[in-house]
Amino acid sequence: MSKKPIIQVQAVSQRFSTAGGEFVALQNVSFDIHEGETVSLIGHSGCGKSTLLNLIAGITLPTEGGLLCDNREIAGPGPERAVVFQNHSLLPWLTCFDNVALAVDQVFRRTMNKAERREWIEHNLDRVQMGHALHKRPGEISGGMKQRVGIARALAMKPKVLLMDEPFGALDALTRAHLQDAVMQIQQSLNTTIVLITHDVDEAVLLSDRVLMMTNGPAATVGEILDVKLPRPRNRVQLADDSRYHHLRQQILHFLYEKQPKAA
Repeated sequence: MSKKPIIQVQAVSQRFSTAGGEFVALQNVSFDIHEGETVSLIGHSGCGKSTLLNLIAGITLPTEGGLLCDNREIAGPGPERAVVFQNHSLLPWLTCFDNVALAVDQVFRRTMNKAERREWIEHNLDRVQMGHALHKRPGEISGGMKQRVGIARALAMKPKVLLMDEPFGALDALTRAHLQDAVMQIQQSLNTTIVLITHDVDEAVLLSDRVLMMTNGPAATVGEILDVKLPRPRNRVQLADDSRYHHLRQQILHFLYEKQPKAA
């Protein structure tokens, strides 16, 4: 893996004005993410995971500190940082093809002709096994299929970094497992950098090269960083019997429930 940092978070704090006064969501957060790395953010609700992802996406700007993507300041959203949300955010009146086309037309209108864009859209839907549903609308496909289209739309922007905010949280266990496997395969083939928010300890260990464990809010920060030195490609069935996998799992659980217990 290249050691070049693609994302740099530098002494970032984030405060919000509320009716009850100022709320400190994040306090002095610093870390780098390297090219081709999959990093998970995990922590209890209210620990600022989504706030941090929104800062990397450029949806919000930090109160203090700064963020860089590929050595350029993050001053707003950009096609090099594509976001996949928990709710797929597809437009219900458009087909799967047209939902992906929205992103492709926005990013590549000047560099690809219409035929090239069409081919690129179909290629990305094929990549997530949704080539058969080009002309279906979101209301005609399952939740897992909608999320696949959301991932295809993000990949079609050719992002340097894929930001995923609990992308499998609303799915049943089997669909979730299939999509996790699909994301691992895509990451292996494209060497995409992925930043993933999850509440799921098993998901964090299975998918990640490193797990950033967040302290409880307010004024949350990165409490510990866990290196996941499990060989790739990873197989969930084989990992079920792997003592290294269980040890990593226990380290995250220990942090979440003993070092950072959430008040009832």
